[in-house]
This record gives sequence, structure tokens and C-alpha cells, in this order.
Amino acid sequence: MAYSILIVDDSEIIRSMISRTITLTKLPVHTFREARNGIEALDVLNRDWIDIVFTDLNMPVMNGLDLIKNMKKTVDLEDVPVIVITTEGNIHRLDELKDAGARDCIRKPFTPEKIRDVITNVLGVWDAK
Repeated sequence: MAYSILIVDDSEIIRSMISRTITLTKLPVHTFREARNGIEALDVLNRDWIDIVFTDLNMPVMNGLDLIKNMKKTVDLEDVPVIVITTEGNIHRLDELKDAGARDCIRKPFTPEKIRDVITNVLGVWDAK
């Protein structure tokens, strides 16, 4: 099974880095979709099938926390796993993200191994180590 992945970040460079890093994990990817903020992400999610979302926390228009909250209020999106990739280190903020429904949080800078381990855990896919 190949996965459809949505990467949400206001930085085109970071979106590219995340997609390249996921490619290095050897996870079978059908397609990468991209969005610059939570509003654009919701548009993609309502239009396309997405298996997992990687989102930044701090973005203009709609941040990652508000994206998660909006997804949890939508029946068709509430079960789509969301992984937050952020520079945020405040434990209370990270707990707030998980309480809102984030499946995991990855700190920037990240490694391919960390991305692989989170995907393996969240999607229950084989261990591609």
C-alpha cells in the first residue's frame, strides 16, 4: 500500500526537506500534497484522500493547533493521524498538541530515522530499518 501524505508548513524549503526525508525512509508513498497553512490543508483534506499529515505549529492564517482542532470536529478527518514538526520545546505546549489530537511531535531539526520511527508507529507499517 502506498501512502498519501500532506505536508503543511509556511516554508517551501521545510516542506521540501520533509518530503525528501520521508522518501529516505523508503516508505511507499503514492503522493505528497503540500499546504502553506491550516486553511489550505483543510482544503486539501476535504478534496483528497490523505493517510497522514505532517504539520508545522507556527504558521500564518491558521496554525497547526487550530488545524488539528478543526480536523477533530470533522467526521471524515477526525481519524487522520497528525504529526507536528516544530521547534517548540515547551512541554506544556507539546502536551496541549497531544491533548488536541496530535499523534506525535517531532522536534526540528529531525532525522530520517526519527521520521521513519514515527511513521512506523503511527501507521503501523513495517519497520523499514
